[in-house]
Amino acid sequence: MSFMDILALVVPATIFLAAPLIFTAIGGLFSERSGVVNIGLEGLMVVGAFTGIVATLYFEGLGFGAWSPWLSLVAAVIVGAVFSLFHAVASITFKADQIVSGVALNFLAVGLTVFLVRNIYGKGQTDYVTHRISRENIPLLQEIPFIGPLLFQRVYFTSFIAIAAAIIVWYIIFYTPFGLRLRSVGEHPTAADTMGIAVNRMRYIGVLLSGAFAGMGGAVFALTTAGNFAGNTIAGQGFMALAALIFGKWHPLGVMGAALFFGLAQSLSITGQTIPFLQNVPQVYLLIAPYVLTILALTGFVGKAEAPRAIGKPYEKGSR
Repeated sequence: MSFMDILALVVPATIFLAAPLIFTAIGGLFSERSGVVNIGLEGLMVVGAFTGIVATLYFEGLGFGAWSPWLSLVAAVIVGAVFSLFHAVASITFKADQIVSGVALNFLAVGLTVFLVRNIYGKGQTDYVTHRISRENIPLLQEIPFIGPLLFQRVYFTSFIAIAAAIIVWYIIFYTPFGLRLRSVGEHPTAADTMGIAVNRMRYIGVLLSGAFAGMGGAVFALTTAGNFAGNTIAGQGFMALAALIFGKWHPLGVMGAALFFGLAQSLSITGQTIPFLQNVPQVYLLIAPYVLTILALTGFVGKAEAPRAIGKPYEKGSR
């Protein structure tokens, strides 16, 4: 197997596996940049995956055909945003411990979706969708030497949407008034309040956006990789996205790079047995590699990453 053949296996797999992590980690960035810790990203991905599959099955029944998964992504964004209100109300309005609220969100998501699946389908998983988000060739770009076969042949459009979203969010966070307000309530909410910024409203927006993006991430994973939904469809991807958020130092482009790194680790666990220098590595090592790298990345870099100063601290008007 040539070096080009190896790249043709690994690079496309890396990008498509990183896409759900990019969406979800960007969602976490909005929440944590506003000052609200959100370790409920796993639960929000679960809700997004559930919504994506169930909505696709519903739209297929209505005859929407190949449009079904794309309509379902919209549904997942909406449901994810609504579900994140549990965390927003608990942590912002009632000033509950944000870590506890996030953990509760994770448990609630799994329990609720499994309960609904059993009641709707009478079994522990949904039916498989007929129409998934499919791989496509990008006209003209696929003909570019070397790059074309790697990036523009048999690719998921959602991968390009995820990368574009990271770039757009980078611009929004650092070059728009909205981004300045969001960062200000996460860094110094008292000063932001003095300048007339509604701190709690901005935090609500941040948490709602985290739910919307994480819901998108869960639906993308389900509609590109799984094809159906069960209680274990999302198995740690939300925590991996949280690790990418910290590893990327709460910066959209850094988050994208970290997600691609974890996507590479996941791709090697899938394609490793076909790559000559990894063929003799036991499969179990390749399967656990993404999670080991997540731990190593956090232990090696979390101390050097500076979180927003007011993260995790409920805001009370008049407090310092």
